Amino acid sequence: MNQRDGFAGGFLAGAIVGGVVGGILGALITSGRDMETIAQEDAKLTPNPKDTKKAETKRRQLTASDSESIETARRSLEDKIAQLNQTIDEVREQLGNVHQTYTEGREEPTSLHE
Repeated sequence: MNQRDGFAGGFLAGAIVGGVVGGILGALITSGRDMETIAQEDAKLTPNPKDTKKAETKRRQLTASDSESIETARRSLEDKIAQLNQTIDEVREQLGNVHQTYTEGREEPTSLHE
């Protein structure tokens, strides 16, 4: 019985240590490959340093002009949300009236044993 208990404990400890070591090695290998991949993709996308500067300038211009359109979209969405909330309130009121009418017009069931 002692050998089985020792085996189970050793197996469990080995699995935990192996998982930790494997996780660390996997993370290190993956991060190294990620850096290489990013560098290769950047080289493919912008072969010349001049192109990089042009792309950065273009990005800055887009974000500056987009702020107004983002604000307009936000206001439009707020208006639509307000309309939806109003419509939901109206439907709730109508359904409440229908439910009240239904329960008022309905008779209580009578017992068969009376």
